[in-house]
Amino acid sequence: MAGRLQPVLAGVVTALVGFASSFTVVLAGLRAVGADQAQAASGLLALCVATGACAVWLGLRHRLPLAIAWSTPGAALLVATGPVPGGWPAAVGAFLLTGLLIAAAGLVPALGRAVAAIPAPVASAMLAGVLLPLCTAPVRALVEVPRLAGPVVLAWLVLHRFARRWAVPGALAVAVGAIALTTSEPVRAHLAPAVALTTPTWTVPAVVGLALPLFLVTMAAQNVPGTAVLAGYGYRAPLGSALRVTGLATALGAPAGGHAVNLAAITAALAAGPDAHPDPERRWIASVTAGIGMALLGLGAGVATALVLLSPPVLVEAVAGLALLGALAGAVSAAVAEPDAREAAVVTFVVTASGVSLLGVGGAFWGLVAGWLMLLLFRRRRPAPATPPAVPEAERELAGGTPSGSTAPPVLTASATGPAESRWASPDE
Repeated sequence: MAGRLQPVLAGVVTALVGFASSFTVVLAGLRAVGADQAQAASGLLALCVATGACAVWLGLRHRLPLAIAWSTPGAALLVATGPVPGGWPAAVGAFLLTGLLIAAAGLVPALGRAVAAIPAPVASAMLAGVLLPLCTAPVRALVEVPRLAGPVVLAWLVLHRFARRWAVPGALAVAVGAIALTTSEPVRAHLAPAVALTTPTWTVPAVVGLALPLFLVTMAAQNVPGTAVLAGYGYRAPLGSALRVTGLATALGAPAGGHAVNLAAITAALAAGPDAHPDPERRWIASVTAGIGMALLGLGAGVATALVLLSPPVLVEAVAGLALLGALAGAVSAAVAEPDAREAAVVTFVVTASGVSLLGVGGAFWGLVAGWLMLLLFRRRRPAPATPPAVPEAERELAGGTPSGSTAPPVLTASATGPAESRWASPDE
């Protein structure tokens, strides 16, 4: 009985951690691009249902622990982008286009390879620049609302030391308690799930400044790392199938306010690791259970949204920033890993983090453009290797060199970005 319950319990934990650790990021992002309270609650509900449906379908079809999540870096991008020309309907149009692009990446291998061809330092630097404004929120909250933020940060530090998995949910619980103790306003929200549909519109600034960066961030910071996590546990992810399913789910959920769903990167290990079940062939139950749990948690989206709106905005952003500190550390580390691309990565980071908007297009797009231009303009040409002077055969043999008539094996060097094999799976998988 314990063996049968183990993957179910792992799935429940995956759903709880996935929801509690980042739903504040989602709400902050949707509000930043123009959603009102009802639309933000609808977007959170749509994401939960889409995430759950994809996880159940993919898990049952492939019998693999394919954990699905919403795009947390994508939500941080929404915060960094802010209002777009055309308002909330234009943001919804960008969400819809993002879903179509994700699905297209699962259908057209060339599109997937084009995303994978973006230099890793530049892509990581763009992600770091997107995350930075939210990750500074805990510091601002300690200055602006110290009585509320102090216990939240302290709880995060203690749990991060002793129970890292529960650090962000614990900090969120402390924040909820602080809000309840300091506000006299009742929580006004519909207990029943409510869907607020919006007719999408399309504007050039929203497409270029939101849809394309959201697609790139979701692919580079969620789907590609998600496949790497699964590979680390011995699973070959059917990436093409996952992209088609999550892209379609994103497109269908966009009118309700959902921005993007994708393969999980952080919580994937909870469902795919040995804690889910000793038998790797039984761990898919955990991801399916997590999907069901996420769909059920979505029923409380209205209450969660109303509760968050009662707190100071900086406190909500502080909890979101604590959830993203690990992602920021990983992005910064990857951005500066290659010396030849370090300056281009720094330029990408600075432009993205500046939050500038040019021609109605946000900083994430211009950061990517600036970094790519730096690579093109200042790429160093490697000098051709000098031809070594001829060494008499006898001297070569005395020095321990390659004997006559044999061929020296090539010297293999490891790439800074990983193995030379393609990071992109076939869409037929």
